[in-house]
Amino acid sequence: MYFRSDYNLNRMQFRNFKMVGYVVFGRGSFNQLDGILAPQRKAGAPMVFLLDHYFKGSALEQRIPLRGNDVLLYADVTYEPKTSQVDAIANDLKQQYDTISGIVGIGGGSTMDLAKAVSLMMNNPGSSADYQGWDLVQQPGVYKVGIPTLSGTGAEVSRTCVLTGPTRKLGMNSDFTPFDQIVLDPELAANAPANQRFYTGMDCYIHCIESLEGTFLNEFSKSYGEKALQLCQEVFLSNEPWGEKHDDKLMMASYAGGMSIAYSQVGVAHAVSYGLSYLLGTKHGIGNCIVMNHLEEYYPAGVAEFKQMVAHNNIDIPTGICAGLTDEQFDTMINVSLGMKPLWENALGKDWEQIMTREKLRALFEKL
Repeated sequence: MYFRSDYNLNRMQFRNFKMVGYVVFGRGSFNQLDGILAPQRKAGAPMVFLLDHYFKGSALEQRIPLRGNDVLLYADVTYEPKTSQVDAIANDLKQQYDTISGIVGIGGGSTMDLAKAVSLMMNNPGSSADYQGWDLVQQPGVYKVGIPTLSGTGAEVSRTCVLTGPTRKLGMNSDFTPFDQIVLDPELAANAPANQRFYTGMDCYIHCIESLEGTFLNEFSKSYGEKALQLCQEVFLSNEPWGEKHDDKLMMASYAGGMSIAYSQVGVAHAVSYGLSYLLGTKHGIGNCIVMNHLEEYYPAGVAEFKQMVAHNNIDIPTGICAGLTDEQFDTMINVSLGMKPLWENALGKDWEQIMTREKLRALFEKL
């Protein structure tokens, strides 16, 4: 998912990317879900609701508009989505129902990525691991809706669903991946734990820093990135107690931040955090924070402001998570990280492989 900035004198190529089909934003907009889904229902084919297991037995669960033979599944997001998890859900749904009317992902970035991936695997053969990469998906998935209950990942608008597979952590990046509909209701994020809200919000902030300082930068990504960055600054440097306007702003920052990287790319923090997640199971948001804490060489102003936000919000960033790892484990993280070539090119330019050597990356991991 990236914009190619190179061109010759006779031709320029621009990314013609797929966006989310429909968007509804506003407090209480979740109440419109039943009406939104009604035209998409097919006779005998259930609508599948994939709910973050955090909300099991909650008031939010009771508001889900189940009809007929609809299915409610709980998404275990203790760890980030795995290709095996995607395949198991999709295969089970195929065996039980053959086809479904659609899938609705309600939760954070992991739940939404899981919903996107299951949607695709309902109509594509093999394993989701076969589609980890860029533009490998051949068929559209079933109808899919994303409803974030945390703000920051941008998963609600991205053309990828990031999965940990047998050999790598990489998204199913395709024009078939974006949601057909998203429901942005800031009320759903009102009771998020403060630490989790910060880590996820920082995912958006780091998106913006990496996009705005990347070599793929263009006016499209810049416009969205600057607005998302401004909203993050207003939220995480605010002296007011957390309230409705903070949730409103952060939900729109997540949307704009996701749009920013749709036409550019992320960078060093994300590339390194993929290695952490693959080996150690580190959650994406906190992994980005752990890495960002040590990236002064690449994003000096952004890191300084990030640390200001950490202190202002009384957040502890874990340290020493790579202590005691073996050479083999470091090599595994390095291999996963260096496999994120578009991210490194955006961050460091076309000669990034001469800049980010295995030795330099190893030294960075050792700091974490």
